[in-house]
Amino acid sequence: MTKMPKCRDRRLPGGLPAALARFKADRSGNVAVVFGLIAVSLMLAVGAAVDIGRWLHARDQTLAAIDAAVLAGARYLQTNSDDMDGALAAAQNFYDQNVTSRLPVTDDTVAFKVADDGESMTASGSAYIETPFLQFATIDKLPLINAANAEFSIAGRNIGENLEISLMLDVTGSMSGQKLLDLKKAAKDLVNIIVEAGAKDVTTKIALVPFSEDIRLPTTSALNKARGNNPPDTKTVTTGSGWNQQTKTVYLSDCVVERAGSQKYTDAEPKSGQYVMARYTEDFTSSGSGGGNGWGWGGGWGSGGKKEGKCTIPEDSAIMPLSDDATELKEKIDDLSAAGGTAGHLGTAWAWYTLSPDWDALWPAQSRPVAYDTPNYRKIAILMTDGEYNRQYDGNGVSANASKAANGSSATQARALCSAMKQAGITVYTVGFELSGPSSESYQTLEQCASEEDKFYTASTGMQLQQAFRDIGLKLSKLYLSK
Repeated sequence: MTKMPKCRDRRLPGGLPAALARFKADRSGNVAVVFGLIAVSLMLAVGAAVDIGRWLHARDQTLAAIDAAVLAGARYLQTNSDDMDGALAAAQNFYDQNVTSRLPVTDDTVAFKVADDGESMTASGSAYIETPFLQFATIDKLPLINAANAEFSIAGRNIGENLEISLMLDVTGSMSGQKLLDLKKAAKDLVNIIVEAGAKDVTTKIALVPFSEDIRLPTTSALNKARGNNPPDTKTVTTGSGWNQQTKTVYLSDCVVERAGSQKYTDAEPKSGQYVMARYTEDFTSSGSGGGNGWGWGGGWGSGGKKEGKCTIPEDSAIMPLSDDATELKEKIDDLSAAGGTAGHLGTAWAWYTLSPDWDALWPAQSRPVAYDTPNYRKIAILMTDGEYNRQYDGNGVSANASKAANGSSATQARALCSAMKQAGITVYTVGFELSGPSSESYQTLEQCASEEDKFYTASTGMQLQQAFRDIGLKLSKLYLSK
């Protein structure tokens, strides 16, 4: 009888307990399990880092845009102090332009407002960025701005610094017509920025120094203190030589020219031996008994009239010493008229003298400049001209060629005065209007006179002249940015 084969025993060796023991002892799958658990954590961490990076980038852009916007709004207020709506629009537009490349945000309610002082600009509101990864940790979005508004900047005028500014204005014959109108507009803009819109807790004053062939002082007292009390009414002078020699009488005018002698390029006080020279001219008018025609024909219709030399610069273009009255300054600018040649060194000298404490006796108490070392004060000279310096004077105060002049050419004198003025601590800005070009003497004189390269401006149109004055005004009335 044939035996049937035995069936294989399919039971696990050793039974179920042994199988479980072997499974427990098997380490071959541990790495995969641990890696899976760590990978989840790593992915969450990387996602959080991405969200935080996006938040930081958007936050930096937002805060920078807010700072730029409040500065833009405050800058607008400097030139348009009554137009608060325009300032708000300027700030908002600046903000919008600066966040165009920012990552998408939600609930951006940033808005701008003018502070109660009418001079400062700040912001309010909030903005958020969504967090695709951190939302798994129940963080849907992150704020870009501190909810307590502690991060909002305030932009306003620089406080604590007082300004004394002398503004030399060319009112020579070449400035007649549209050019003079352009100058008036630019100069009044400067007054608006620096004085009218000035901070209330600082002193800001401007002196106006119009010049042409000579300088006219605002009062007889100032005139006498500058040139001395007793210059002769007439002088007899000789010009030329040989067959061309001429002897002529010249007459004392009410205007002054440069100073000769050892103090010619200093701001030493005017006194015996260091007065400025009175101007003498052949042209005259007649006054007093006997009458006169007033036309400078060499005589009057009657007898006994006093003959007075003619000033080139008119009475409405006399110097105005330091003042913080914006209305009065602008009215003075509007009254300016143009005539005569260009003695730029005279304007340069008197721009200095109106800032010099050693000349304070010429001016009323409210117009006297402070000492050079007075804390929190800056002294600024702004020199503007449109042409070559072409008038200078001999030792008699009579117009002469540069070779016969007491101190050489007008340009040479202007450069020496600028150098000394800067050494005294005065910052010099210069503005050339329709100059001939970089090779011209006037261009080079203004370039050398400026304290630094960025303080020398050239303008070929009225709009550019206005922009130059405005830029200087904004630099001088700096804005601060604070939290």
